This record gives sequence, structure tokens and C-alpha cells, in this order.
Amino acid sequence: MTNSARPGAASRRAFLKGGLAAGAALAAGSAAAGEQVITEVQDWNRYSGEGVDARPYGTPSQFEAHVVRKNVPWLTSDVVSSINFTPLHELEGIITPSGLCFERHHAGIAEIDPKDHRLMINGMVEKPLVFTMADIKRFPRENKVYFLECAANSGMEWRGAQLNGCQFTHGMLHCVMYTGVRLKTLLEEAGVRPEGKWLLAEGADASSMTRSIPLDKALDDCMVAFGMNGEALRPEQGYPLRLVVPGFEGNMWIKWLRRLEIGDQPWQQREETSKYTDLLPSGKARRFTFAMDVKSVITNPSPQAPITHGRGPLVVAGLAWSGNGTIKRVDVSIDGGRNWQTARIDGPSLPKALHRFYYEFDWDGSELFLQSRAIDSDGIVQPTKDDLRAARGSNSIYHNNGIQTWHVNKDGVIENVEIS
Repeated sequence: MTNSARPGAASRRAFLKGGLAAGAALAAGSAAAGEQVITEVQDWNRYSGEGVDARPYGTPSQFEAHVVRKNVPWLTSDVVSSINFTPLHELEGIITPSGLCFERHHAGIAEIDPKDHRLMINGMVEKPLVFTMADIKRFPRENKVYFLECAANSGMEWRGAQLNGCQFTHGMLHCVMYTGVRLKTLLEEAGVRPEGKWLLAEGADASSMTRSIPLDKALDDCMVAFGMNGEALRPEQGYPLRLVVPGFEGNMWIKWLRRLEIGDQPWQQREETSKYTDLLPSGKARRFTFAMDVKSVITNPSPQAPITHGRGPLVVAGLAWSGNGTIKRVDVSIDGGRNWQTARIDGPSLPKALHRFYYEFDWDGSELFLQSRAIDSDGIVQPTKDDLRAARGSNSIYHNNGIQTWHVNKDGVIENVEIS
């Protein structure tokens, strides 16, 4: 199969012409079937709707009720310490709605009254401090857009295609605007001693979740956030306070943040050291693999979003991201990586945030093997899964940024597959 070129002026005209023709044909078919709803008076034309006080906190349309986070019941023994997944295939742009951001808990959602919440800074500091929420909100604040990805995102795919849906293969991912205070500002208030090299962040939930973070990173771009997408953090995202560690794996973004301790070395974490390391075939492990690698996925079409309109103009949409910075380019293949075409990145290109890409072509109804390949601002190219396994084996479930393949059959049904 040969791929059509990325639409230029002429091909865009052909694309639009094809779309109009397809639309006319669809309209004719609908009319023939008696589906002339455009000429019929509907209830929304006939009656007044609810007033402005009916929905004081807005909700999505009832016709979008299927757009929700979903859990995989067999993944963990108890939902209190489990994860659910962002429906990436249902979303547009780069910002994830607050109510659809995936959740990962170790002891369920902590419900905390902000009046009773405190943040302590102690350890190797000149002046140990305790802040109230009101104290924190008196410091200069920033608004930053960042992606957050669990280190285990796509982890089930290390040993082959497992889960048939973009939501489940890549949905431990979201991207929002955070509002808060630079962590550096708070640490400077306490005065970090010269021997301080690491920071221990601790959560207020029942698991007392802790993670060690290099002090260089803490003083670089980390935030202590109380806002998310223009409102307060949601309880499942750490209300009233969470740590933001841009570009680093999600387990380090401590929720319900209550304490920051400065030390001269990483702490023994509550979870086994091996849990967040990558075991290699040699028996050795990659340690401190904090940064999330360059990665991308086609969200539409995908197994949960099959092609239903038949042949004709097709918009391929996806997301790309990198913990190293921005995305320089995304390539798309419709034949399993034999040929690549440059996709169109649309919308803002922000450091350590999601990037939205598109590729348009006319689908002739033949079999497709859809793939995307991202290249970040450091020039790092997203690898194939085979390349990853050759380098790291298949014992890990972390940091799988391999190229994803969706197989499209002639009926538009899509399946998660792997090809050599």
C-alpha cells in the first residue's frame, strides 16, 4: 500500500471536495431511509429548556455520559489501591478535563478540610517551617501546563499486545494547567543548607506516600499546586495541595502534600526499592529513571473509536509528549512503519506538556497498520517495542515508550496488535 502525501493546497481542495461529496451522498442516503430529522420539529425546538439556576456546577451533556474514566478490575486486588484510566480517545486538544484525569491511589481518596491542612518543611534547613493553606496562597503564584504520566503507563504491553483500547494502553496520562507556588520559593523561605541534596515529599493520605526527589530538580521547575484547570484541585488529584514534578514519573507527584524534608541522600522508600526500578536481563536494574521518555499514540481511530463512516476522508488524531521538553516532530505511518509521513502539530507547543497532532488522508477501505513516532526537542526518537526489548528485556512494567500499532480491517474495526 502506498500512502498519500500530506495534504498541500491542492490535496486539501481534493480533501474538502471529497468530504462534500461524501456528505451529499450521506444526506441522500438518509433521506431515502426516511431520516429527514432536519425538516422535523424536535422537542428542543418546541419547548423551553432549563434555566440558569438548574445546573449551578455544569456537567457534560447527557449524550456524553459514556465519556468516563474506567478501571480494569483484575489489575489490582482492591480499588482502594488501584488505578483508573483517562478516555484519551474521546478527548480533543491537549487539556484533560479535571473530571477525566486518571486516578492512582495507594489508600483511597483522602478528604481533607483545607482549614486543617498544613505543609511542613524540615530536615537540613536553617528554619523549619509549617505553612497553612492561607500562608501558601500569599506567595507569588504561577500557572503552568504539564503532562502527568504514570511510570507503568503501557506497562502491560512489554510482553506483547494485551489491552484492546487506547484508554487502557495509554490512559495513565493527563495534561492540565496547574496553579500554585514554585517549590523553590518555599524552600528558600526555610533556607536549605549546603549539604542538602535530596528532598523527601510525604502525603497526608493513609498510606503516607513518600518519594525522594533530587534537590536540583526541586529547585528547578517543581511546584506546590492548589489549583487545576482554573479551579481547586479535585480530591482524587490531591486536594488541597499536591507536588508537581514536571516531566518526571507520576508516582513522584505526591498528592495531599503535608511534608518536605531535606536530606543529603535518598530515603528508603516505603515501597520496595525494586518496585520503581527497571529490571534488565542481566539481573541489574536501571535506577533513578525519573524522566518520562518521548512517546506518542494515535487516539483516533483506535480500538474504542473505530471507523464508522466508511471510505473517504479520514482524520488521524493523536498525542505526543516528552519529559525532556517539547515535541519537534511527529510522523505517522499507515503501513506498519514501512513509510512515514510528517503529521501536523496543532495548538500550543509547551515544555513537558501534551502535543496534539493530526494527519489527514483518503481511506480507500484497505487494511491499515496505524503507527505514530515522536521526536522531541532533544532529538530523541521514539523507539519500536522490539528495540526497547532488545535493550532492556521484558521483565519491567515501567517506562514503555515503544511505538503503538493499531490494525484497521476493511470494515473499520480496530485492534491492538504488534508487527515485526
